[in-house]
Amino acid sequence: MAEGPTILVIGPRWVGDMVMAQCLFAALKEKHPHAAIDVLAPAWAAPLVKRMPEIRCQIDFPLMPGALEFRSRRRFGRLLRGRYDMAYVLPGSWKSALIPFFARIPRRVGNLREMRYGLLTDIVPLPDALKRRTARAYFGLARGGTFRAPRLTVDNTNQADLLARFGLAGKKFVALMPGAEFGPAKRWPSDHYAGLARDMMAKGLAVALLGSKNDADVTSEIAALAPGAIDLAGKTRLEDAIDLIAAAKLAVSNDSGLMHVAAAVGTPIVAVYGSTSPENTPPLSERSELIWLHLSCSPCHKKVCPLGHLNCLKTLDVARVSAAADRLLKVPAAA
Repeated sequence: MAEGPTILVIGPRWVGDMVMAQCLFAALKEKHPHAAIDVLAPAWAAPLVKRMPEIRCQIDFPLMPGALEFRSRRRFGRLLRGRYDMAYVLPGSWKSALIPFFARIPRRVGNLREMRYGLLTDIVPLPDALKRRTARAYFGLARGGTFRAPRLTVDNTNQADLLARFGLAGKKFVALMPGAEFGPAKRWPSDHYAGLARDMMAKGLAVALLGSKNDADVTSEIAALAPGAIDLAGKTRLEDAIDLIAAAKLAVSNDSGLMHVAAAVGTPIVAVYGSTSPENTPPLSERSELIWLHLSCSPCHKKVCPLGHLNCLKTLDVARVSAAADRLLKVPAAA
C-alpha cells in the first residue's frame, strides 16, 4: 500500500466545532486516501475524535485554553519534530499556529486571521461570508474534495447498556439538550423546555435530559417542572451522550455542541436559535427544523443579551417548537 502524508490538525476547543471539523478530515482523506491524520486537541475531545474514522489518534493539547505559554508551546512543538508532513491550523489565533511552527512541519495551512505571516506557509483566503460559517470555513482549508456532513460512529454495545441502565430500553424517547457552554443568550428558557417535555410525554414519548455537569442546574429545574423526565446531565460521558442521542427518535437543542452531535448520528433535530444565526452554524442534516424569530436585534452573537430582555428566546413559544417536533416525528428515516 502506498504511503500517504502524515498530517497534524490543530483542533478547535468546542464540541460543535470539533464535530464540524470532520468536514475537513473527510476532504483530506478523499485527497490523500492513505494519509495518517492526528488531531491535537483538549483531552475531552478524545472520545469524540475516536468516533471519526478518518482520524488515526488524538494528541492531548498540553495547555489551558486562552493561555499563551510561549515557552511551553515551543517545547511541545520541538517534541513533534520530524513526525508530520503537513499541519492544518483550525483556530484563528496567532498562538494556535506556534506548535506546528516550532515542530518545523514543512507545510502549515490555515486562514490568516491574526496576521500569521511566517507561522503559516499556506494561507487560505477566508471570504467574509464564511467567517462565521464554521463547517464551510474548515472544509475550505482542504482546497478540494467533496463537502460531506459529519458522521460519527455509534457503539451499539455501549448504547444498549446505557438504555438498560437508565430505563430507556424499548422506549421511544426524545432527547432534550437545554445547555449551551457559550452562554445564556443561546439557552431557550427552562420553563419552555419543561413545557415541551410535558407535551412530548403526553404524546407517549419518554424524555431524557442530556448535558454536562455544567448543565445540571438547568436540567434539574426542567425535571422539577416536568415530572417523569429523566435527568442525565452530568451522569454520562461524551461518548455516552453520542450513543444515547443516536437512539432517540428526536433531539431538541439550543445552538450547541450536542446539536451537531445529533445531526452527525442521524437523529432528527429541532434546533432553537437566539443570539446566533442558523444561517451560520446549522445542524448539517436534512432531517432538521431550525427555529429562529428573526428579531431586529439578533443575531448579536453575544453570550449575554446586551439589551437585558432575551426576547429572541423568551418569546419563542413552546407550541412552535412542539409543532416542529411533530413534523419530524412523522417523517420516516430515509432508507
